[in-house]
Amino acid sequence: MKIENEKLLLDDATAIRMAELFSALSDPSRLKIIAALSHGEIKVGEISSLAGISPSAVSHQLRTLRQMRLVRSRKEGREVYYRLDDEHVADLFQRGLEHISHQ
Repeated sequence: MKIENEKLLLDDATAIRMAELFSALSDPSRLKIIAALSHGEIKVGEISSLAGISPSAVSHQLRTLRQMRLVRSRKEGREVYYRLDDEHVADLFQRGLEHISHQ
């Protein structure tokens, strides 16, 4: 098979960024956090409760997810609220769920 459009291939920088993205999604705790955030903006304590992960572990994982631009935060007074960065993150998560559920 001959590939006619070389733009379909990944350049090195893009391949590295995609590998980093999938690496960030490779941790079960981070996936539970993303699942919790897929329902909307919530605080660490609520994420902790929904995901069954300690608040300190949630905070640690949120730092990684923020660095990867998968989640964002908003401060309101002393409270910090988290949400998915954009609809692409929710879509990627949902597609992953659909893929593993498909028989």
